[in-house]
Amino acid sequence: MEMDELITLESVLPHLKVASKKQALHELSKRAAELTQLSDRQIYEVLVERERLGTTGVGNGIAIPHGKLAALTRLYGLFARLETPINFEAIDDQPVDLIFLLLAPEHAGADHLKALARISRLLRDRTVCEKLRGADTAEALYALLTDSTASRAA
Repeated sequence: MEMDELITLESVLPHLKVASKKQALHELSKRAAELTQLSDRQIYEVLVERERLGTTGVGNGIAIPHGKLAALTRLYGLFARLETPINFEAIDDQPVDLIFLLLAPEHAGADHLKALARISRLLRDRTVCEKLRGADTAEALYALLTDSTASRAA
């Protein structure tokens, strides 16, 4: 699965202003609702339920919140670069400023895991993350995220 199958230019938020993990999940749920035509409350509840199992703050300023929803027919991704890093209860206790949200249909077992692995590989690359942190527009962020040479190298 290629990144351009997960995200669109409209699903990239270059300057998300939030002050907390809860607020970040709320704002991302609202934007995801626009993309998926599902209720933002339903999306938010799935994300919060997943966070109760353990943080999706994976370290190095990155969080990958994710969840499954029965009403979805395909995978959806949403990327946000935060204006100010926030406490996301990450495994390394560092604040988070890059968030990649992944939503999947309930029946998307292997595809969901493959997409999570792909996102994780890409965001583990420190050079890619430095470029994402330096990018200022949705277009620049989208180009970095969907650059197949970067995502293959990651």
